[in-house]
Amino acid sequence: MKKLFAFIAVLGMLYIGASNNAVAQDQAQPATTNAAANQPADQEEKAAAAAEEGQSVHSMIKMYFIQGGPGFMASILLCFILGLAFALERVIYLNLSTSNDKKLLVSVEDALSNGGIEAAKEVCRNTRGPVASIFYQGLDRSDEGLDVVEKTVVSYGGVQASLLEKGLSWIGLFISLAPMLGFLGTVVGLIVAFDAIEVAGDISPALVANGMKIALITTVGGLVVAIILQIFYNYCLSKIDSIVNSMEDASISLIDILVKHNLKK
Repeated sequence: MKKLFAFIAVLGMLYIGASNNAVAQDQAQPATTNAAANQPADQEEKAAAAAEEGQSVHSMIKMYFIQGGPGFMASILLCFILGLAFALERVIYLNLSTSNDKKLLVSVEDALSNGGIEAAKEVCRNTRGPVASIFYQGLDRSDEGLDVVEKTVVSYGGVQASLLEKGLSWIGLFISLAPMLGFLGTVVGLIVAFDAIEVAGDISPALVANGMKIALITTVGGLVVAIILQIFYNYCLSKIDSIVNSMEDASISLIDILVKHNLKK
């Protein structure tokens, strides 16, 4: 008996599902026709909504910038522009300083075997990057002995490393300065809000909320600027570490190449 009731229930559910599916298909057909007819209108509405959204985002940013106070927000924006300029300059410089060290070592070794020191120096002159500059300085003093070459490579490697780190202190300054300006704007905004409460003689929720919102806008702006610049700063640090490690490995390989070259004489 239970099996019969279960069988009837299953048949009923299947019948109801088939009926709903047929009704849905009947309703979907005119809806599809209407959708096809209204497709150009929908596209125009979407385009208008997208344009309005873009304008609203721009106007919202502009409104928050004005509400945060032109003085503090302009200072934070200046920190962002200057910090971004230093960061982009470092990114470009570090990427141009990256070279194929293995290919350079092979070229220098071949030049030493075929043309001697002058040919190897010519290869270094025609190759950009700090590793080629270090190689040139070491090869230029190769006639003074391997000890002098090693000291020259180490000394000039330190010079090249300092050139790679040039400008990072300014990026770090703007990373620290932007949130400080934001916090300063927040404190000043809170003082202004409390002055307004004192003048009004009453703690109005709307007055307090508006003052707090305006005060916190500068903090948000400073933190956003610091986060963006911090990403560039960490990228530059990782790039410098990679280049310095390549310089050290290539310098050791250069000494080995010079030792082999002297043994062949």
